[in-house]
Amino acid sequence: MTIQQIVLLMLIAPLLTACPKDPYDDTVLVFAKTDGYVHESIAAGMSALVRMGYLNEFNVETSQDASLFTSENLKRFKAVVFLNTTGDILNNEQEEAFQQYIQNGGGFVGIHAAADTEYDWPWYGKLVGAYFESHPDQQTARIDVIDRSHGSTQHLPEIWEHFDEWYNYKQISSDIKVLATLDEDSYKGGNNGDFHPIAWYQEFDGGRMFYTGLGHVSEVYKNEKFLTHLLGGIEYVMGR
Repeated sequence: MTIQQIVLLMLIAPLLTACPKDPYDDTVLVFAKTDGYVHESIAAGMSALVRMGYLNEFNVETSQDASLFTSENLKRFKAVVFLNTTGDILNNEQEEAFQQYIQNGGGFVGIHAAADTEYDWPWYGKLVGAYFESHPDQQTARIDVIDRSHGSTQHLPEIWEHFDEWYNYKQISSDIKVLATLDEDSYKGGNNGDFHPIAWYQEFDGGRMFYTGLGHVSEVYKNEKFLTHLLGGIEYVMGR
């Protein structure tokens, strides 16, 4: 080790010991395991959420490791975000632990492909509120914000033009509280008809959930309207 390196270490060591590992009371787990299509935007989403936590005083841990889903470990988190997860990502024991977490008041946020996840787990289908069915090419569409009283939508205009990949959904739960819908006349390839939910929330089985269908493309994680939309959903499920 050079003299310069030793001096640098002496300078930064007090800073490292002075900063606690978890400076805030609340911690959010951003989980991005995939068993199918892997979204290129996952890295951008993780980075944006870490920054969001720093700016809004909550810790963010990012992982693709399903072994974190134990009853004891999940107690550490105020909310769990499924960031573009796909396929069958939890085993039976991990599913049971996550279900208990929600039943004990935990929060869940699903981003985009969270609806393309765990098709063989009926409880999860009810939690997330709908499953992915298909999508057309990425394009700009008109979002009708029908409820602007929620923290995730109060900053949005009544009509929001946005570029993304637009999911068509199946098994849409009648219990979800829809915040925004897609105008299928504004783009090509929609098949949910006149009522096409794209963002919603609900209280479910003891906990809270929020889902947004936006979030496929990397660029969206630099879009302040989207990030504020997402922050409002996270803070809702955290009970802030």
